[in-house]
Amino acid sequence: MAARMLLLPLFVVAALLAAVEVRAVEFSIRGFWMIMLEQGEGGNFVKRGRDGRQVGGWGRWGEDRFRGKSCARLQLDAVASEALSGVVYFEIGSTTWGEARKGGAMGSGGGLEIKHSYLNWNIPSTRIKCRMGIQRIALPDFVTNASQVFDADVAGVAFSLPLSEWASMTAFWARPFNDNWTDEEIPRRRNFQDNADVWGLTLPLDSDGFRVTPWGMMGAFGANAFRAGDEYYGRNAYLTGGLGLSPAFYMLPQRGVAHARAYATAFWLGVTGEIAVADPFRFSWSADYGSVDSGVSALNRHGWYAAVLAEYKLDWGTPGIYAWYSSGDDGNPRNGSERMPSMEANNEGSNKLSPFGMLGTWTVGRDALLGFTFMGTRGLGVRLADIGVFDRQTHTFRVNFYQGTNAAGMAGYITGRKTIDGYQGHVPAAGRQIADFNSVNGYGLYLTEDDYAAEIGLRSDFQLSDKVHLLMEANYIALWLDQSSSVWGGYDRADGSRVHANSTRDAWNVNLSFIYLF
Repeated sequence: MAARMLLLPLFVVAALLAAVEVRAVEFSIRGFWMIMLEQGEGGNFVKRGRDGRQVGGWGRWGEDRFRGKSCARLQLDAVASEALSGVVYFEIGSTTWGEARKGGAMGSGGGLEIKHSYLNWNIPSTRIKCRMGIQRIALPDFVTNASQVFDADVAGVAFSLPLSEWASMTAFWARPFNDNWTDEEIPRRRNFQDNADVWGLTLPLDSDGFRVTPWGMMGAFGANAFRAGDEYYGRNAYLTGGLGLSPAFYMLPQRGVAHARAYATAFWLGVTGEIAVADPFRFSWSADYGSVDSGVSALNRHGWYAAVLAEYKLDWGTPGIYAWYSSGDDGNPRNGSERMPSMEANNEGSNKLSPFGMLGTWTVGRDALLGFTFMGTRGLGVRLADIGVFDRQTHTFRVNFYQGTNAAGMAGYITGRKTIDGYQGHVPAAGRQIADFNSVNGYGLYLTEDDYAAEIGLRSDFQLSDKVHLLMEANYIALWLDQSSSVWGGYDRADGSRVHANSTRDAWNVNLSFIYLF
């Protein structure tokens, strides 16, 4: 009986597809090749670590100052009709030259992966469109051009339905993670409560010169969804720490201490809009709120984010000014985190406001030095976009100023000077501190209210021919961290000796990308 119930949905889908008029399938291929060369310094902002040693190379993930990379993507479209098509999107790379892991070393191979693989079809006798498979699902944000909550290549099902000439609706279910955990002591508990699921709904409203999209998303996350063996971070650490889903990275529970619910529940609400009726003036805004409840207050998260952008299009370019604010931790780890939780943000590196500090470079260049999202920061920026003084080339120049919104007292918990019974902090070995102040978040810095940063960047696009582009990006980040003993200074080494402060340096990077689009 159970097997029949499982097969019933497949028979229903097969019957619906059989009702679609099938014609000769047309195949088409599109994609791009890209070769990139880059040079940089200070990727983790550390000149000398707490052990007093010089930190060499780019410093973020042990990379060299100079590197070459290549990437290729091929999309195959199989179109039977307007009501039925399939897409497979392959990625070769991103491959660092000389690195064997993804086929960059002499004689090595590999590096091929499926980025997207989905089926598009229309439900017969309706206007409902369905997309099933591994696809890009993104919540809207008209300010950054990339959601700060959910923008990911993920397995799921999405439905879209036009409601009128100016309104439509999209609903989706996605399963980011499942069957990835194995209990090392009790093998039969393999894959137990380790699935993560999200459900979302958007309502785009679009009329002449005015757009607004309210949206909502909810999720359920198994207690073992982000574990690897006996580690509470590990395989998907970037969700629990870097991007901030739950728990917070400075409150990782010791085994058997935190009795969270079997499934944590989460929800997000947001609205984003754009006014362009006074063309060439454009104003856009975005506001999000999110919460994760695991049943243990110290592991929960809730917070909000808002951003605005105003720009004016001229013949030679588009000057603009923008600002954002996101809530930060209040200094009391026992009540959880006040930073808005995120699943995955800025897919394809499409944050148009901060291409170096945030995840904002769609190429394979270096970015996200200050974070994957704006969470825990506030800032102000200006830019001159799409400067087109000369034919077949455009330039964008920007300046951003950041300040953290997290309480300065949180630095003590992150560095290990302050502890809470029952929680192990960022590293499992008791008494040992992290190596550098920014490694508490491998996907950016943790900025307190006493910490500041400034970002300057230039991006130039030279169209060498109809399908060949040369992209040049030059970026610089100046960082000012509070090195007083009450914030990031005055660390204790494992041997009990005292280090007063780290030696910091600014970060910069320049890259050239040769891109062939077809």
